[in-house]
Amino acid sequence: MPGAIYAEGLVKTFGDVRALDGVDLDVPEGTVLGLLGPNGAGKTTAVRCLTTLLRPDRGKAVVAGIDVLKDPDAVRRSVGLSGQFAAVDEYLTGRENLQMVGRLYQMGAKAAKARAGELLEQFHLADAADRTAKTYSGGMRRRLDLAAALVVSPPVMFMDEPTTGLDPRNRQQLWEVIKHLVSGGTTLLLTTQYLEEADHLAHHICVVDHGRVIARGTSDELKARTGGERVELVVHDREHIRAAAEVLRGFGKGETTVEEHTRKLTVPVTGGAKLLAEVIRELDARGMEIDDIGLRRPTLDDVFISLTGHAAEETGGTGGADDDGAPQDAHSRGRTAGAGKEQSK
Repeated sequence: MPGAIYAEGLVKTFGDVRALDGVDLDVPEGTVLGLLGPNGAGKTTAVRCLTTLLRPDRGKAVVAGIDVLKDPDAVRRSVGLSGQFAAVDEYLTGRENLQMVGRLYQMGAKAAKARAGELLEQFHLADAADRTAKTYSGGMRRRLDLAAALVVSPPVMFMDEPTTGLDPRNRQQLWEVIKHLVSGGTTLLLTTQYLEEADHLAHHICVVDHGRVIARGTSDELKARTGGERVELVVHDREHIRAAAEVLRGFGKGETTVEEHTRKLTVPVTGGAKLLAEVIRELDARGMEIDDIGLRRPTLDDVFISLTGHAAEETGGTGGADDDGAPQDAHSRGRTAGAGKEQSK
């Protein structure tokens, strides 16, 4: 049985650019799927197709049990979307923004006002509730945008890089909100460039590149694909690099890599902490001083590099276009709003 978010063979092109090239997704109800990939991989286009902001050229998509192509109005009433850009009206107050969204979802005035108050408290915006949004910081606008996407407590949420530009404290607060939502049964598709974020929040991860899913699994499953443990050490004296490499080769289960400029050596190993202690004893016996040594396990950064060829933070934005090269318009920046209407601000 398909999950709360299901896609099969999604294809979307923009001129000569094939932004989606047969994407398959299946997100079980009440879970988080982290969609990772470099800029231009197809993440934002996938979100737009699933939330009815774009119509795929081919393929099937079902969200909250509703066929996206056959009944887009019903899909819009069942999902929340927080995009890469805060879709708030800067000339309205925070409270007025949330009440307006509630009214667009056909909530009564009293209910919309009450819900706005709840969300302002939840997102730590109560003190600024009656200030115009143009006076808000970037982080406050992001939080207000996410609050607006949650006005009707949708069963399915899409968050397209929701914490971009937030400081660590605000990011942590948003993570707590997301975990609270999911614990209440909300299904979430999350795109992010912060691999720590996906590691922290996602039950399953899909890595996309050039419009295709190139890997999927849990965080631990993906890390296992990049290999096991490795010993990393930094020698104090540059002249000891060659001798240290010789020591590591005696313990390693693969090639020892050397970064001359940082004096760092790395080798894959098996044996855990016991082997690390043996390496330290051997280095000490040879009189080599080390600045740092540790047993490292693969991270999502390692997975990302092994699959796409570069680190996530090396990807750059494209200014006036989304991450897939598609032009932005009002619908792209806004969120879906109820009763078959789309809010574009």
